[in-house]
Amino acid sequence: MALTLAPRTKLVAATHNPGKVRELFALLEGRFEVVSAGMLGLAEPDETELSFVGNALLKARHAANASGLIALSDDSGLSVTALDGAPGIYSARWAGPDKDFGQAMTKLEQRLIETGDDNRHAWFTCALAVAWPNGPAVVFEGRIDGTLSFPPKGARGFGYDPIFTPHGHDVTFGEMDPDFKHAISHRALAFEQLKAALF
Repeated sequence: MALTLAPRTKLVAATHNPGKVRELFALLEGRFEVVSAGMLGLAEPDETELSFVGNALLKARHAANASGLIALSDDSGLSVTALDGAPGIYSARWAGPDKDFGQAMTKLEQRLIETGDDNRHAWFTCALAVAWPNGPAVVFEGRIDGTLSFPPKGARGFGYDPIFTPHGHDVTFGEMDPDFKHAISHRALAFEQLKAALF
């Protein structure tokens, strides 16, 4: 079976994160009818895998099988060289049950200070998975490198965006025009691969 996504297909975005829903909607360019797992009242599965790819596949398969729709899921996070890749797959968990990323960024800054390492290199990873109900699944991965800076700057974006400046730019993701960010981000890079393979 050739795996393709026909225009106007109804998809479920396997996330309860409003920021991710907005970015996925923007990346899909109005090509599909999209509902989120949150809108459908689907439970969030436990993310038990140890990689972005594993967790993206787990979430996509769960949403596809629970909804009967083709599911698109994203597992992404920030990895910091001086913290041996942390928070990585635990990026959202660092924000706690209330998804307080202000708290997460403060925790990250404190951990960096504790290391005594002045290396501020970091990277965002995004794994995008597409799963068919009780069927196959595919996954694509994108990465963008940059530098961390404190205090956070910019109220655009979400998550750790206000402390991350991508290489080659002089503003954080939190300060950047959202359309421009959507064109260069880790999510955009993964999405370009997805489009080439499935559209």
